[in-house]
Amino acid sequence: MSRPPIDPPEEPVIDFPLVNEEGANAPTPLAQRMRDPRTIISIVLPLILIVLVAVTVGNLNLSEMVGSITRADPLLLVAGFGVYYLGFPLRGFRWALLLRGAGMRVSLRDSTEIIFIGWLVNCLVPAKLGDVYRAYLLRLNFAVSLSRTFGTVFIERVFDLFAIVLLGLAAGFWSFRDGMSDQVRIVFGVGLVFIAVLAVGLFLIRNFGRRLMTRLPLPQRVTEFYDRFEEGVFSIDRRRVPLLAVVTVLIWATEAMRLYLVVLALGFEFPLGISGAFFVALLASLLTAIPFTPAGLGIVEAGVVGILTTFYGATIEQAGAIALVDRAISVISIIILGSIVYVVSSKTRGGQPRSGESQAATSPPP
Repeated sequence: MSRPPIDPPEEPVIDFPLVNEEGANAPTPLAQRMRDPRTIISIVLPLILIVLVAVTVGNLNLSEMVGSITRADPLLLVAGFGVYYLGFPLRGFRWALLLRGAGMRVSLRDSTEIIFIGWLVNCLVPAKLGDVYRAYLLRLNFAVSLSRTFGTVFIERVFDLFAIVLLGLAAGFWSFRDGMSDQVRIVFGVGLVFIAVLAVGLFLIRNFGRRLMTRLPLPQRVTEFYDRFEEGVFSIDRRRVPLLAVVTVLIWATEAMRLYLVVLALGFEFPLGISGAFFVALLASLLTAIPFTPAGLGIVEAGVVGILTTFYGATIEQAGAIALVDRAISVISIIILGSIVYVVSSKTRGGQPRSGESQAATSPPP
């Protein structure tokens, strides 16, 4: 009697063109990236421009601005710091949900830790490379597909963009309910166009992306990469969409409340309010997406000062103090604490998960 045929061993999944699943190379160390001339220029040039503007603007009273910062209420600043950092476990929870939908089980602690390290990279390196870095860290520490992980990061950013624009429009509508200037109307128009373009783009990717990839003269490995990427993007369980939407709103509420508490701590009295804090903070978050400098350095500060002085009647000293203190919490604190986490974390060295935790799933959970 003949033996039944033996199934050939499964070939390893190759995630070309980004990584060979048999062994991914470690990400470029931050110390090496920080020595890159392009990174140095992207950090130093905006700082020089900020200093030049502060020195050359004739009506800027530096002593008044610095005095406002030194007189800030420390308890309210600590509250703003704490509220802001509540957003990281929320981000970790959301990413873990998205990964689970794509068939990957990662604990809340691990997802939050990797996101926090990615935030550090975003604060030090331009072009939002922290998002790429955290996908790479997940691949180094778990048996997951890198391209599918990129898909979850992409759809996470889509949730963020929808939330930023919709919440920003709602907050702006309430904040300027007594009358909108032409500048505000332009911002609203741009926001509505952006939402429409984003929705159409998702529709086209979902319905025609695969068809387009097969018709283009692309290597098979690129098509395979796209297939896994699309799996990560559209693997969300529809029943979880409301939960993901609520968590996303809470995440951006922490950003807005941080700014609001900074304004309260500085003791400024101008008609901002919570709705105005949402409007300003969310517009500032959009500016961080401009890829020329780390965390939008120089661009965000100028944008916040411009919005506060143009739309809310703040003096340039008040707006400058708000921008500097707010960015100290959202950027400088990340650099300090994130550097500590980067050094002590096993994730940056490709450490393996502990037994019983953060195992990669072979199929989505029921």
